[in-house]
Amino acid sequence: MNPVVIGIIAGIALVAVALIIVGQRRTRNLSEKFGPEYERTFQAMRDRSKAESELQKRADRVQQFKIRPLAPEDRERFQKVWHDDQARFVDDPRGAVKEADRLVVDLMQVRGYPVGDFAQRAADVSVDHPHVVEEYRTAHDIAERDARGEANTEELRAAMVHYRALFNDLLVADAPPAETRAD
Repeated sequence: MNPVVIGIIAGIALVAVALIIVGQRRTRNLSEKFGPEYERTFQAMRDRSKAESELQKRADRVQQFKIRPLAPEDRERFQKVWHDDQARFVDDPRGAVKEADRLVVDLMQVRGYPVGDFAQRAADVSVDHPHVVEEYRTAHDIAERDARGEANTEELRAAMVHYRALFNDLLVADAPPAETRAD
């Protein structure tokens, strides 16, 4: 066989191996960063390449934000308001769930996340809080069903628990400076 042809085949093989290695590294990095959100996105899209592209877009978008830790006085204020809202649940479960949703949005905004529509908020928060974003989705779903009169008190209690998971994560998380945040 011609040495030039052998060289071309070897070069193509090396490029193919390099692409496979790069792809595996990307998959591993995104899977580690997004945890359960990686699998959820993959299941929803049914295409690994599209799912990974979507997750990378989220990470790139959030990288542009100035996510910041809470000032101690903000943390204390949010903790007090949350505590008061939990106490309110006994007498007004619906109002408490609405307030919990509002508090999560307010906390996200103070931390530096944009607070557009729910789907975008969930996608944005999934970058830095992938282990609790599904709880946020579940709580929001219950709140929407409640707005239609379709949720009972036990479901509203569950919504409060789900909101609290993200609320606590946002409350105590200290965001690294934007220059050092991992993708």
